[in-house]
Amino acid sequence: MIVTGADLPALIDALASTGWAEARGFLSTEEVTRLAALCQARRGDFHRAGIGRAAGQTVRDDIRRDTVLWVSNDDPELGFVMQRFADYQQQLNRELYLGLNELELHFAAYPPGGFYQRHLDQHRNQDTRVITVVLYLNPPDWQDSDGGQLRIYLDDGSHHEVQPAGGTLVTFLSNRFEHEVIPARRERLSLTGWYRRR
Repeated sequence: MIVTGADLPALIDALASTGWAEARGFLSTEEVTRLAALCQARRGDFHRAGIGRAAGQTVRDDIRRDTVLWVSNDDPELGFVMQRFADYQQQLNRELYLGLNELELHFAAYPPGGFYQRHLDQHRNQDTRVITVVLYLNPPDWQDSDGGQLRIYLDDGSHHEVQPAGGTLVTFLSNRFEHEVIPARRERLSLTGWYRRR
């Protein structure tokens, strides 16, 4: 379900009714520019993203082709967006009783040609990831021809494609919706992660 702006009650209503929500204009252009600049300034610390976890993690170019940098929730340069995410977590817990107690986030950068094949945001035999969040940091002039759309596979067999324009937030139930990143034709940036419970 598509909502406009940083309307947390509308986001939660959409999540409760359909399991996913796309909020266009969740961040202002100025906020996106600030976060994108921070992301670019730290690019030297990014590393290739893998699949799996712990000792079983491997880098697979045939499955995903992006680089990531995990961020700290108390990073002072991310304070304004972390507060927005904290407010969302508080309202999710209050309205939907999800028991969320942690947010893990990373910057993600897809180079031209980068993609991530269809997958579910759950590690095998674990259900700690509850809500996926993807906040795009791309220019507002992103076009269909630029690729990089997030394709969410819905319960009825159809799919919804999200244009990764800067300021758009996508949020969905991590254990319910398979999704993929369509190959990008220009660099695609996001702040991505999961609300978790123990």
